[in-house]
Amino acid sequence: MAGFSEPVVFSSQQDEEAVAGTASQASVSATPREDFRVRCTSKRAVTEMVELCGRFVQKLGDALPEEIRDLALRDVQWTFESAVQENVSINGQAWQEASDNCFMDSDIKVLEDQFDEIIVDLATKRKQYPRKILECVIKTLKAQHEAMKQYHPVLHTLDLKCDPDPGFTCVN
Repeated sequence: MAGFSEPVVFSSQQDEEAVAGTASQASVSATPREDFRVRCTSKRAVTEMVELCGRFVQKLGDALPEEIRDLALRDVQWTFESAVQENVSINGQAWQEASDNCFMDSDIKVLEDQFDEIIVDLATKRKQYPRKILECVIKTLKAQHEAMKQYHPVLHTLDLKCDPDPGFTCVN
């Protein structure tokens, strides 16, 4: 089926009128063609995937005879890479028109936004946490002070009488 392509034409009066109408519309206003290419945002990511697939192609080439392996692998690799480049658009641009660092613009913007959020969060914590820590330290010191006020050791005082004789010990 791939080798044979026979044109099949169906014709009716309505079809001929529709074709005539669309031909006149096409000549009056050029409608933009729909882009059927695969839409990607990162040329670098596509290149990495092509390299990854290239390794698989190399492994497939191991099954080929030595005499034709190098030539066949180069041909297959070139065909594959050119097919990818023709069928991929990077941010709506063709492969050749897209710059290598176009992926960085969106990534950098996202990273800058995240960095700004982290800075704001950290600055807020620097203002809040010292106050909270100070409040906790004051409460802890007050609680310790109150606990020390309530602590009264129980001591029974004793009157000690000692004999002037050093041989004897003190007696109650």
